[in-house]
Amino acid sequence: MTKNVNNPNDLDNREIASLIIDFFHRTMMHHAMWYAEVQHQFGREKAQEVLKNAYKSSFAIQKKRLGKVLGFELEDDVPKPLADLPKEKLLELKEAVAVNWLATDGVWFQSVEFTRGMFDAKRCNDTTWAHFSPFEAWSIKEFLGLPEKPGLEGLKEALNYRLYGAVNKQSFTEETENSFVFQMNDCRVQSARKRKGLDDYPCKSGGLVEYTTFAEAIDSRIKTECIGCPPDPHPEEWYCAWRFSIEE
Repeated sequence: MTKNVNNPNDLDNREIASLIIDFFHRTMMHHAMWYAEVQHQFGREKAQEVLKNAYKSSFAIQKKRLGKVLGFELEDDVPKPLADLPKEKLLELKEAVAVNWLATDGVWFQSVEFTRGMFDAKRCNDTTWAHFSPFEAWSIKEFLGLPEKPGLEGLKEALNYRLYGAVNKQSFTEETENSFVFQMNDCRVQSARKRKGLDDYPCKSGGLVEYTTFAEAIDSRIKTECIGCPPDPHPEEWYCAWRFSIEE
């Protein structure tokens, strides 16, 4: 940045653009901190009720104002230039956004690991999943309009809409009336390690938190069992596998 510029309006165009991106980041973090504090004060269920209203209202205000400045219309509450992109480009963008999420997760893990060590990184990782996984389940339920207790069919649908569902290959097997098995057939993180000749990352502790809390947030009746997850040995066709069930 140009030094000794007291008035940000006197920055050059590139620097102003950089400042705008930083404003977006600050807004995102402030939004997340509000949610975290409301959850701390009133619990997750109440925080999600507040979030539903706050997110809907805030996003509507932001889209309208940005549309006015940048000159784009809204169509069914979606920026029209975005919706008008070719489907192939939209699918490419969807994957890119999901991969960026995964990359950000990895950057956070390594940032803690390099400064505090692997133990603290795994501890922070598992606790973060305990917060994010039920939030993602709630967000997907809202997006799909799922009922309070959508059962195993609702869980299968929701698993396909996770951010991981956009970047990894997954499948369902051993489906019965009261249970099914979910397999992560290709994991972007583990596959990258395999290409580098590294052992699997031991993600079981985080996976237990991630999948259990996700399933319970979709439907509190659903039970989660780990069939296998690194460092457990696993066949070539999957990296981790989980059985979800509802008792009769």
